[in-house]
Amino acid sequence: MKVMKFGGTSVGSVKSILSLKKIVETEARTQPVIVVVSALDGITDKLIATSKMAKQGDEHYREEFDAMVKRHHQMIDTIITDDKKRVDLFNNVDQLFDQLKSIFYGVYLIHDLSKKTEDTIVSYGERLSSHIVAAMVKNGVRMNSRDFIRTEKKQGKHVIDADLTTQLVKEAFKDMNDKAIYVVPGFIARDRDTHETTNLGRGGSDYTASILAAVLNAEVLEIWTDVDGFMTADPKVIKSAYTINELSYVEAMELCNFGAKVIYPPTIYPVCVKNIPIKVKNTFNPEHPGTLIKAKIEDDNKPIKGISSIKGTSLITVTGLSMVGVIGVNRRIFTTLANKGISVFMVSQASSENSTSIGVRDEDAEAAAEVLNAEFAKEIETGAMFPMQVESGLATIAIVGENMKQTPGIAGKLFGTLGRSGISVIACAQGASETNISFVVDGKFLRKSLNVLHDSFFLSEYKVLNIFICGIGTVGGMLLEQIRTQQQFLMQSRRLKLNVVGISDVDNFVLDRDGIDLDNYEKILRAGFPANTEHMKEEIVKMNIFNSVFVDCTASRQIAQLYQTFLEHNISVVAANKIAASSDYDSYMKLKQTARDRGVWFRYETNVGAGLPIIGTINDLCNSGDKILKIEAILSGTLNFIFNEIAADVPFSETVRRAKEQRYSEPDPRIDLSGTDVIRKLVILTREAGYKVEQDDVEKHLFVPDSYFEGSIDDFWKRLPELDADFEARRKVLEAENKRWRFVATMEADEENPSSFKTSVALKEVPYGHPFYGLEGSNNIVLLTTERYKEYPMLIQGYGAGAAVTAAGVFANIMSIANI
Repeated sequence: MKVMKFGGTSVGSVKSILSLKKIVETEARTQPVIVVVSALDGITDKLIATSKMAKQGDEHYREEFDAMVKRHHQMIDTIITDDKKRVDLFNNVDQLFDQLKSIFYGVYLIHDLSKKTEDTIVSYGERLSSHIVAAMVKNGVRMNSRDFIRTEKKQGKHVIDADLTTQLVKEAFKDMNDKAIYVVPGFIARDRDTHETTNLGRGGSDYTASILAAVLNAEVLEIWTDVDGFMTADPKVIKSAYTINELSYVEAMELCNFGAKVIYPPTIYPVCVKNIPIKVKNTFNPEHPGTLIKAKIEDDNKPIKGISSIKGTSLITVTGLSMVGVIGVNRRIFTTLANKGISVFMVSQASSENSTSIGVRDEDAEAAAEVLNAEFAKEIETGAMFPMQVESGLATIAIVGENMKQTPGIAGKLFGTLGRSGISVIACAQGASETNISFVVDGKFLRKSLNVLHDSFFLSEYKVLNIFICGIGTVGGMLLEQIRTQQQFLMQSRRLKLNVVGISDVDNFVLDRDGIDLDNYEKILRAGFPANTEHMKEEIVKMNIFNSVFVDCTASRQIAQLYQTFLEHNISVVAANKIAASSDYDSYMKLKQTARDRGVWFRYETNVGAGLPIIGTINDLCNSGDKILKIEAILSGTLNFIFNEIAADVPFSETVRRAKEQRYSEPDPRIDLSGTDVIRKLVILTREAGYKVEQDDVEKHLFVPDSYFEGSIDDFWKRLPELDADFEARRKVLEAENKRWRFVATMEADEENPSSFKTSVALKEVPYGHPFYGLEGSNNIVLLTTERYKEYPMLIQGYGAGAAVTAAGVFANIMSIANI
């Protein structure tokens, strides 16, 4: 038998409640099922708010009430198709609403809201939702939890009467029908003495389900919610957080107590005693395996399972010389706070015993300080103790894992990581069980703390870099091969795991968070999703995978337009594609700013010079305070190849064809011949040098008439030989003058007015002895004149094209991110 609990978001919309129906009915085919439901999402809060409006005499409470009625009616109209069932359900629901309406009206008339009345009002959320779910599911049988969940009053609070509840639950479910689906409203109960409606508090539906599972010896307790399970950290803060597959009961309890709001902490105890596993699943993503919570995790070698946090922490420090060696001070502290109903979630005490710091929520801080000052008034008056010190606006962080006690150095790594990041620890605590290390930091450092800790520990024995590679042509294919051959070496020598989790080409894309087998990726890719840029973007973002890099080895504008979204979702971008970095200046700056703001990386070294360190060198010069005054460069390996190949017996058109065949040129050589590729590269270098420039600002002095760039590629190839005779005549003149053609990109600043500069591309005649004259093959060359390198410009030269060197440059960018 299985107990399944569905939270408010799981019954809060038509889509979610229909998903519930499918999940439950599928399970009921093979075993008896008890379904515990919460109120529709937001209804409990709405009931409380409406009751307060009525108490205050605000007539608008009626509008709020009518809105709740309308929401439930619309839900019924949409999901219940059987006319008889719908009529019966409306009768049951409206009868409950009539009762509720009368209660609200009574509160409105007498302006009083007792605890008894408030408990009754909030019970209607689950009573209504359970009627709807029972009518919706096949063979649904609604049970009234007030008949078997009983509470007793202790210290002003309603707590479970375990013995009576156990007896009544067994009696209620002793004749279970294997074909029926039993629907139980969670959260609500009945007082054992007065028989008044009570509740189990916030998260009480989880507790209801756990009690039923424990008493009835269920095989498993499933908690269905709106997340995939327990996460390694808060995904709202850390985009790279991912689902934890398995947790022990102790680990789950620690994470719950420190801010992980996946399940209500008391839920764990009843099933833990019976050794019944808990599975946390996502109603909106039922295929996800979720998180399994059980007594012992087999083959568990991870020292840390998760990082959790509590915002809005206040630290109250009780200090004084009279505390040293005095027995009973801590008893007085905690008894005083308990009597006031104030919960303490962390305690840190100095070994000298002269101070004790306690963590409470910000909203409890003032009251806690007040009652403690009153308790120690005499000691404060005599100077033996000091008034309570309250520091608010803090945050508490906990790293949790049962294996920490078996792994030396965890605490050292924790505090070392925080220290290197400039984060001060205000207080810390660690129990002897070493399951939890908790510490308090300034609230403004919470996000930073969580990020650096998550990045430092990675919850793995390796540092993992998850890579998406888009485009597997000449460069992308070579990159995959380079990664494949280096994977094992990097794991062994650097403890770095390069995990290729996504690959795409023009036809398909495939994603696998566990990693794609690079020995067999082509076959895997053919079985993947049909290529669709928008779909691929959505799927990559949805993976929400930690420490990830999107690598673009295409020349696609559509792919370049995805960078902004990826950076905003904390996915670094490495681009061989030049379009983004050479696009309009504002878009380029937005990408860089987003990367900085998100703490991720936008790298594009291979945009200029393939594997040559040109962009990096310019960045280093500028970052060190140098000023780039002039850039002279041959940036097209394709054009350099063409003008090196041209000869008396090799006409111009033939050199272009050879460049295409030997894969030096773009798939469409007109991109190279038009100067577009060089203009993009010059724009990128000029921007990296600190100047604001657009492609249209570049003066163009081209060597192929504009008409040749019109029409189809076939037309281009047919017409190209028409230029051969003119090029040959000009080539003979150059040869006689001992000169060579070079297509040169130039940026030159006005030294008198450094903000003024000029950019141009042109086919120039270079004399013998010039650094550009002897440039061979498809090589690139860059001359950088700077304030420091003025008399003798810096020269960078080497292969500027080719799949292997470009792929190596992309690989180097990936590794630079891995090494940070």
